[in-house]
Amino acid sequence: MSPPRVLIIAGSDSGGGAGIQADIKTVTMLGGFAMTVVTAITAQNTIGVSDVDLVPTAMIEGQLHSVFQDLRPHVIKIGMIGSAAAANAIADHLAYLEPPIPIVFDPVMVATSGAALASDETVAAFDRLMRLAAIITPNLPELATLTDQPVETEAERILAAGALARENGCAVLAKGGHGEGDTIVDLLVNEEGAVHRWAEQRIGTPHSHGTGCTLASAIATGLGEGRTMIEAVGRARTYVRAALAAAPGFGDGQGPIGHALGVIPFDHIHRKDQ
Repeated sequence: MSPPRVLIIAGSDSGGGAGIQADIKTVTMLGGFAMTVVTAITAQNTIGVSDVDLVPTAMIEGQLHSVFQDLRPHVIKIGMIGSAAAANAIADHLAYLEPPIPIVFDPVMVATSGAALASDETVAAFDRLMRLAAIITPNLPELATLTDQPVETEAERILAAGALARENGCAVLAKGGHGEGDTIVDLLVNEEGAVHRWAEQRIGTPHSHGTGCTLASAIATGLGEGRTMIEAVGRARTYVRAALAAAPGFGDGQGPIGHALGVIPFDHIHRKDQ
């Protein structure tokens, strides 16, 4: 099979740890071919985001048109949007794809450093993109914002994720990294209410910048290969955990993960869940 062609719609991270840069690294490491639609340019490093410049909506539309006119993606990953106008323009373009292709939507609202990356108006415009998605990948604060429900306990997270899945007709991966304790629990809930649970020891590192972007792009690559949703999420989680363990320790703040996986054999990532 030829490499899955993965279209990434997201913002640029000048520090290289998250956003488009993390997405390209992830897709490439997992054997895919990455294409991009850049929605925003951020000035950031491991300490924080100092500036954000939004790409004009017409240019976002131009990038989308160019990629689909020629390269025809197998799967799409959506990350940072930047504005409500951009969200609606992207939804307009993707709503009538023939044939429809899987969309992984990571509803980015806040950077790892705490900087806001989406206005209230932009978050409100997420509704259209969520309805187009095959899977939505919110962290716990994002899940609480999107559902206006409590997410303190595992039972509450299942209820909130289930409500979001039913409302949008897709799967929801409630990421547990923002939860308390030494065990991270990720919950995949589909629109029928079926739950798949992963629970693993938290990896003790301050260098976790870009994990959400990386996970969503890894899921997209798996779906582009034809994996089932559970297989794609499982392989993506394995990759992220390996990259966390291989974090290079760059920067004075919350540094990037090790997308190249350090000394961990690349084949291990492919064999782990097979």
